[in-house]
Amino acid sequence: MDEEIDTRKINNSFLRDHNYATEADIISTVEFNPTGELLATGDKGGRVVVFQREQESKNQPQRRGEYNVYSTFQSHEPEFDYLKSLEIEEKINKIRWLPQQNAAYFLLSTNDKTVKLWKISERDKRPEGYNLKDEEGRIRDPTTITTLRVPVLRPMDLMVEATPRRIFSNAHTYHINSISANSDYETYMSTDDLRINLWNLEITNRSFNIVDIKPANMEELTEVITAAEFHPNQCNTFVYSSSKGSIRLCDMRTSALCDKHSKLFEEPEDPSNRSFFSEIISSISDVKFSHSGRYLMTRDYLTVKLWDINMESKPLETYQVHDYLRSKLCSLYENDCIFDKFECVWNGTDSVLMTGSYNNFFRMFDRNTKRDVTLEASRENSKPRAILKPRKVCIGGKRRKDEISVDSLDFSKKILHTAWHPNENIIAVAATNNLYIFQDKVN
Repeated sequence: MDEEIDTRKINNSFLRDHNYATEADIISTVEFNPTGELLATGDKGGRVVVFQREQESKNQPQRRGEYNVYSTFQSHEPEFDYLKSLEIEEKINKIRWLPQQNAAYFLLSTNDKTVKLWKISERDKRPEGYNLKDEEGRIRDPTTITTLRVPVLRPMDLMVEATPRRIFSNAHTYHINSISANSDYETYMSTDDLRINLWNLEITNRSFNIVDIKPANMEELTEVITAAEFHPNQCNTFVYSSSKGSIRLCDMRTSALCDKHSKLFEEPEDPSNRSFFSEIISSISDVKFSHSGRYLMTRDYLTVKLWDINMESKPLETYQVHDYLRSKLCSLYENDCIFDKFECVWNGTDSVLMTGSYNNFFRMFDRNTKRDVTLEASRENSKPRAILKPRKVCIGGKRRKDEISVDSLDFSKKILHTAWHPNENIIAVAATNNLYIFQDKVN
């Protein structure tokens, strides 16, 4: 994006067959690991698919950056809460990678109620020569064992194993909407509509409630928590956003229950723009710290806002994602699209913001040049190494050849989940049941 904003090349797309796409195939979260070598997706069927980046080879340098399936496993199963007569979906709401500390990889995945810690490891040797078992694995009769053997490790085909190491359950009354790993490598938090819990990664049977906004009388409830995230390098600081459009920064050093925030970021509403939908579209669907920890990015229905954590009064920058939908709010309310929760991501240097829109469009905003671009993730232009052309939406009657009219946008095709490689210009975009991976043009 530095030299030419529209010369992003598609390099690989993980396409499932459209004819066989079911509700369970819809991708519900996308996340790069801290090095960017792995990329995980979760779907509505409770599966996690992990992709690994191809190593660079001298004869095919252009293959660097391609991601291939590394491991697939069923993370969550559908459950039934008999006490509340409630079905608990298996859909993966969020995936968060933990920093790598040995040869294995660890990730947290969550559905509405249960967080699981998964270990993904490789095995290319197997032990042979057990004393208490025979070669088929059956237990031998102890009376027949007369000699002791030294087991040996024999090479075998590489196997990638995913094993659940911890299951953190029974701590949330409401649906979990976000999880965030702390920079202390020891704790993480899980957030539902009204509460935020702090967990130790080693302890599954108890968590500490650090935010509770549930009123004594539920009829007095005016807002819910929509997302929360830890500061990237201060383990005592976290932020959470609400459906009223406010962001609260909390410090765990002040008190055990962070019911009083340290800072409150919210933009007063312009009375001239007030409408029936004002409250709905001001709800924040995602909040992200910049890699430096200096800025916050928030996404509401129509805009992405950038906040300096040292300035609470107003956002530093506001970017219009799809302002042309302002006149369409009534029909978007009727088809429930107005409640869609779009995510937003930073690039590795905190200079470009990315978020999704409708019609499989996604938007990028360059903070330095103030340029922005709309790109489309679709099967038509998903030939490997095809260059993406910027798209434009027109509002009026006159339409240029390369523009698309607001009235012909497809609202069933939406990009809610995106991810950006931590230090390179590689992005992953989830469009319904397809995952697209784009990278900067390689000269």
